Amino acid sequence: MFNETDRGQVGIGTLIVFIAMVLVAAIAAGVLINTAGLLQTQAEATGEESSQQVSDRLQIQSATGNVTGNETVDEVNITVTKAPGADDIQLENVTYEFVTSDQVNSGVLQPGQISNITSATNDNVITDRSDRYKLTFDTDNGLNAVLQGGERVSVTLTTAPGASTVTELRVPDSLVDRSAVSL
Repeated sequence: MFNETDRGQVGIGTLIVFIAMVLVAAIAAGVLINTAGLLQTQAEATGEESSQQVSDRLQIQSATGNVTGNETVDEVNITVTKAPGADDIQLENVTYEFVTSDQVNSGVLQPGQISNITSATNDNVITDRSDRYKLTFDTDNGLNAVLQGGERVSVTLTTAPGASTVTELRVPDSLVDRSAVSL
């Protein structure tokens, strides 16, 4: 009835098909695991960059202006620290934008514009929330933007990761007999 040699060949064929299916499944699983790892790495990097764009920003503590004899503000001083949750901020990588009623000035902070107020180090890097630095903008020569009484200035400070701090400064209406004003 049954031929013993025929039965063995069917079993070997089934075994070969089974092994081939296991190999295909193993290769597919390896590809899926590799793709999942790549997507996880990319998601972590995107999340970290997004977090930096939100949190790694400057916080403005105060703004003052020096008044010249012709009753204009020739220098704007802005005191900054880092915002809560921000990583270290290299001030020499911060870009600024000054927008007055008739012009826009932008650039990157230079070492001469940055001075240490309270910081353990003098390297122009805000490493602690207690660090305070003064940013100085020469409105006469550097920005060529004469600020007179009642004028408004919009200042945007953008850190290297892309987090922006925007503030509007307003020059007091009267600058008569004053050498400095709060903006």
